[in-house]
Amino acid sequence: MDNMIRQRAEETEKNYLSTRACYSSNSRGRVIPEEECSVRMAFQRDRDRIIHSKSFRRLEYKTQVFSIPEGDHYRTRLTHTLEVAQIARTIARALLLNEDLTEAIALGHDLGHTPFGHAGEDALNQVFSPGFKHNEHSLRVVDVLEKGTGLNLTFEVRDGILNHTGDNTPVTLEGQIVKIADRVAYINHDIDDAIRGGILSREQLPKDCLEVLGAEHRERINNMIIDLIKNNRDSATISMTPAFFDATNRLRNFLFDNVYIGSRAKNEESKAKHVITSLFALYNDNDLPLPEEFLDRIGTATRERIVCDYIAGMTDRYAIRTYQKYFLPVPWVE
Repeated sequence: MDNMIRQRAEETEKNYLSTRACYSSNSRGRVIPEEECSVRMAFQRDRDRIIHSKSFRRLEYKTQVFSIPEGDHYRTRLTHTLEVAQIARTIARALLLNEDLTEAIALGHDLGHTPFGHAGEDALNQVFSPGFKHNEHSLRVVDVLEKGTGLNLTFEVRDGILNHTGDNTPVTLEGQIVKIADRVAYINHDIDDAIRGGILSREQLPKDCLEVLGAEHRERINNMIIDLIKNNRDSATISMTPAFFDATNRLRNFLFDNVYIGSRAKNEESKAKHVITSLFALYNDNDLPLPEEFLDRIGTATRERIVCDYIAGMTDRYAIRTYQKYFLPVPWVE
């Protein structure tokens, strides 16, 4: 009985999935070898470890585009992550690729994001001397920080997390799916949130892009998914058709010009950056107390590195409370 359930599942993968898929039984393994689970395959275990991590739960209170929005329906880093996972799994299933691997990468890809979204990332990149990129920090979270020793994930999941953004291509097709699904998700849900917030109107959206991708939110996502499925049934890499790739990039550029840079949605970014840089200087230059899990790392990492890890893990609201504690006067009560 031992291991029979997992072994049957691994055989099912090989019999059902495409030969292009990354089979769980063919994983390059973990940094620290472990005994296999009797029930779950390797990538299932990775997905479960990510979902049960504190870093994953904190995504609920981290900015996507709107910093600490007043409305209940704006995306957070957590809802973005779930939308990426849904889009990526749909594509993986249609292409007979490994859904478990795809989902694990998608759920873990933004674990290293800072408070206040890319504003926080930019701020830490300015003050942390080695530089800061959220994809690299996401890998650091699962390799080192979570639980104090890391989650010991498989090579394929770690590779997908690291390379979900930037110039490098993930080694698996599943990782490549997540990389594109990330863009599909944020382009469309950021449009949705910008319209809800009065930053954009539907009439402003570039009509030439909508003619290719679709006029409505659900239509665009569906069309982009269908394009990816049809274009990659037998290919060695994952990509959009030229027409969809061009329209997607132009729509993304439109968002940079009208939402991501200089819009009312970004009015508070300078304040958010000030909070991050002030906290970094405060903790780096003073012997202020840190949580025990970070104190345990003194001697194995520089103070600057430990402070960067601590601040990057903060939620928006915790960063604000900490700033208020140290930088704003507290009323005196007799």
